[in-house]
Amino acid sequence: MDKQFGIECEKAIRFLCKSIPPAEELTKPTLFHCIRTGVYLYENGYSRDIVLAGFLHDVIEDTGLSEEDLRSEFGEKVAKLVVANSKDKTITDSDERIESLVKQCIEYGEEALIVKAADVIDNFSYFSQIKDPKGVNYCQRNAEAIFKQIPNSFLDKIFNSLKEEYAINEK
Repeated sequence: MDKQFGIECEKAIRFLCKSIPPAEELTKPTLFHCIRTGVYLYENGYSRDIVLAGFLHDVIEDTGLSEEDLRSEFGEKVAKLVVANSKDKTITDSDERIESLVKQCIEYGEEALIVKAADVIDNFSYFSQIKDPKGVNYCQRNAEAIFKQIPNSFLDKIFNSLKEEYAINEK
C-alpha cells in the first residue's frame, strides 16, 4: 500500500460512517460489514477501485446517496462498481432481485462480481457466527446465483473462496 491509497481508504470509511444509518435502523450492522468487506479486498491485494467499492458497496441501497454523490467523491469507476452492487428495490421477489443483481454485476464486469463475492463471503461469516439460518440461506441463494451465471472468463481466486465458504455452509 502506498500512502495515498491508505488516505483514500480512510476517506471511504469516513464517508461511509457519515452516510450509513445506525445499525438499529437496518437488518444487520451494515457499517461494520462494509468495513470488513473493504478490508478483505484490501488484504487480498485488489485494486484501489475494487477496495473502495468494497467499503462503499451498500451506500446507495442503504442511504439517500446517489451515483453522482459517489462519482464526485471517488470517481466514475468506483461509482459504477457500487451501482452494479446495488439492489433494484422495485423487484419485490427476493430470488428475482438476487438474480438481477448478479446479472448487473456480470454486465459491468468481473470487478463488480468480485465486490459482490466479497460481500457474500462476509455475510456468510456474519450470519454463521450469529447462527441465523435465514441469513445463511440468503447467502446460499446469492452464491448459487453467482455460480449459475458466472462467465467462464471470470477466473479470479475470490470465486474459489466463495465456493469454499458455500460448501462450509451448505444445507
